Amino acid sequence: MAQFFQIHPENPQARLVRRAVEILLEGGVVVYPTDSSYALGCQIGEKSAMERIRRLRRLDDKHNFTLVCRDLSEITTYARIDNQAFRLLKTLTPGPYTFIHEATKQVPRRLLHPKRKAIGIRVPDHEICRALLTELNQPILSTTLILPDDDQPLTDPYEMRELLDKHVDLVIDGGFCGLEPTTVVDMTADPPALVRLGKGDATLFEE
Repeated sequence: MAQFFQIHPENPQARLVRRAVEILLEGGVVVYPTDSSYALGCQIGEKSAMERIRRLRRLDDKHNFTLVCRDLSEITTYARIDNQAFRLLKTLTPGPYTFIHEATKQVPRRLLHPKRKAIGIRVPDHEICRALLTELNQPILSTTLILPDDDQPLTDPYEMRELLDKHVDLVIDGGFCGLEPTTVVDMTADPPALVRLGKGDATLFEE
């Protein structure tokens, strides 16, 4: 049975944040709010938790998971970023963007696209995310909370609790945070290519 925490979206309660991080560190799967929509997340090294997310969303091995990071310095640990890309990320983060980059050796192989050694990375502009990431002291492996056969993310934490009660370990109610997923940009392409139009402004990537 999933736990259910109501965490304030602007002033997250430290006690609940610590307990949420403990659940992640114990191998749990967590539903949490971001600056675009709700997401499913787990610890990077937890293979079983990642497989639970795959089953829940019916994802194949070609799905690009995202590492949700605290800041740009953390991103450079997991993604190869040249000076031009760094300047672009500095302009657009934190914000509702996911950037696909070539991964470093710090990223477990099972998280990578099988044909491309790439990983999605992002820095969300959301206080609950920031609090979780600061307490965890590492990225959260994440994917948008869109259930199979749905075309939009879930938005109501009480509905999430009802639907996912036996599939996740924690639902964080951080209030309404939107219906749109992130804008996804493939930074391994030259020039960078728009993969998915979402909440983030994509005018820089449109031809």
